[in-house]
Amino acid sequence: MSKVSYSQQFIIGGSAGSLATCFVHPMDVVKNRMQVSGIGSKVKEHKTSFHAMRAILKNEGLTAMYSGLTAGLLRQATYTTTRLGVNNILTDVATSNGVKPNFMLKLMVGATAGVVGSFVGNPAELALVRMTTDGRLPPAERRNYRNAIVALVRIVQEEGFLALTKGAVPTMGRAAVVNAVQLGTYGEAKERFLETGYFQEGIKLHFCASMISGLATTIASMPLDIAKTRIQNMKVIDGKPQFSGTADVLKKVVGQEGVFALWKGFTPYYARLGPHTVLTFIFMEQLRKLF
Repeated sequence: MSKVSYSQQFIIGGSAGSLATCFVHPMDVVKNRMQVSGIGSKVKEHKTSFHAMRAILKNEGLTAMYSGLTAGLLRQATYTTTRLGVNNILTDVATSNGVKPNFMLKLMVGATAGVVGSFVGNPAELALVRMTTDGRLPPAERRNYRNAIVALVRIVQEEGFLALTKGAVPTMGRAAVVNAVQLGTYGEAKERFLETGYFQEGIKLHFCASMISGLATTIASMPLDIAKTRIQNMKVIDGKPQFSGTADVLKKVVGQEGVFALWKGFTPYYARLGPHTVLTFIFMEQLRKLF
């Protein structure tokens, strides 16, 4: 890593994330649809992720599975580029004295990288949530953003510049959890696998470490993710927003839908995050070899 410049680390991170997104974006669509379904009721609109996927394909067609892809790629160009780049920089600083960082330091580095990256990427995250959930609405209520850039321009024009920060608090909170767990457990799992003697540096090691990292991240971050999704997708009716903040979302979800609703969309979340984590780290490790 020391041979790769900081600017190259940012490029590698964003490129790896973008390549991974092209493979797993349909799971983002399914996850977001499930998270905004059944609001205020214990009756599930989608019983399983497969039911949700089937409904999308039946009602909207195959292309709907890639709705919001431009926003997904913009998120990688902003959020992932920044968070992985910052993580690599802070890791280099932490290891500059030749001593490997301990697990707690890895968690702190990951959380810091996540918060910085999510702040930069929140506008793209906002566009992504709205574009992936738009198809479930009646035609008259849809926003119909053609692409991510149009979405951002219209949000500013129709709701004001500060609307781009909508959902930033749960987004940054989720990012802190995601990156502390994801980046921390990835490095830790990698070291533990190597210590067994059954693994060597390569795609097999990266795959196994990433799957463990993705599972831990899914369990830890989903409550904040559902709060983020609902806040960013909500509409203001008669000047009153549907939710007043992150705590309000979590309180209403638990009270009206049950505590397990905080993990609504678990399967597509992990089906996206697990492989996305695997692919991102695999692409990142391979791209580093080009520099």
